[in-house]
Amino acid sequence: MNAEYRDVQLRAEGAVLRISVTLENKSRETWTPENFSLGWQFYDPQSGVFIEEGVWMPVASDVPPGASAQFDIAIPIPSDSGGYEIYLSHIQPPDGWSYARGERFLRIGVEAIDGRLSILEHEITTVRSLRWRRIWAALPKLIASPVRTVVQNRRLIRSMARRDILARYRGSFGDVFWTVLNPLLLMSTYFFVFGIVLQSRFGPDQSRTGFALYFLAGMLPWLAFSEPVGRAAYVILEYRNFVKKLVFPLDTLPVNQVVSGLVTELFGAGIFVAALLIIRHAVPATVLWLPVLVIPQLLFTLGVCWFLAALGVYMRDLGQIMALVLTIWFFVTPICYPESNNLSPAISAVMRQNPLYLLVRMYREVFLEGRAPELYPLLKFWAIALVLFFLGHVWFYRLRKSFADVI
Repeated sequence: MNAEYRDVQLRAEGAVLRISVTLENKSRETWTPENFSLGWQFYDPQSGVFIEEGVWMPVASDVPPGASAQFDIAIPIPSDSGGYEIYLSHIQPPDGWSYARGERFLRIGVEAIDGRLSILEHEITTVRSLRWRRIWAALPKLIASPVRTVVQNRRLIRSMARRDILARYRGSFGDVFWTVLNPLLLMSTYFFVFGIVLQSRFGPDQSRTGFALYFLAGMLPWLAFSEPVGRAAYVILEYRNFVKKLVFPLDTLPVNQVVSGLVTELFGAGIFVAALLIIRHAVPATVLWLPVLVIPQLLFTLGVCWFLAALGVYMRDLGQIMALVLTIWFFVTPICYPESNNLSPAISAVMRQNPLYLLVRMYREVFLEGRAPELYPLLKFWAIALVLFFLGHVWFYRLRKSFADVI
């Protein structure tokens, strides 16, 4: 700390703020009129946007270490009515404003109404302290906003998800039955390649049916994840007519896709449970843990979709990139091969950081191994899902303001 602010006195005179403050030299250098000044800047308190900067006031004479300098400043307030934040800070060329380097400064909140000034608050603080305070103040809104989006628009989400599923196959020979046939054919294709052609085996049961069950258990969460994520980059462009309609909640569009992916998984789960009953003649009671896995799975998927949906407006080739990413993601997730494959410890450690690795492992535990998911991986996946869910919505909310300009 190079300067300590003491004896702060504020007085409002019409539209002028008068400040008297003493600064003690805490550095090892002597302050001179050439290397030390006091200045002020105006900021908007709501957005934090810089408004204007005042004249710098140098010290009147040399101030050696340990000595103090008195400053009396008159700051004219802008003529526009409203609230303002004033940052009063010392400047030391060539380093510039000390508050920008993390040093303490005087922050003053004022309000101007019809040319009359009111002093609301003042404090000696740092930019870091302000940043943390704003984060904590915004935290309730950050948490409530995505939840409110889903709850308040649940009827719209349900209606649009239903229309999306029906419209996807309307007019085709199989019609809505493709919702069942698509996951069935996809899983059958992968099973034929890996289970029959390549003769992959894993799990306690080394038969083809054992491989099929372990493979299908891994495909269930992948179906619900890959389908909406693969389409998320295009969703805002697909509904570009809604962008300029201020009353339409654009952040519900990725939610619709996640719900559609969940419906696909539910059909796949129905097929899987039927296979379990045919092959093993029973479904383990541990499937009651499934909601504990599905909820963070949806939060994780929705966070990724919000991120991609917003970014896709600015990167038109993001869809092609994500198609490649999803292909790689599928093969680095142990769906068609065992988790304990002959990989080096370093590669295995990296792969275990894949959130879908954790999810696939837990699906197999509750469906096939008859035991509850391990606590640490479960809590880890919940934490990742919650963080991504909230940050994805914040990202979408911040970028959506300029969607209309880009589209």
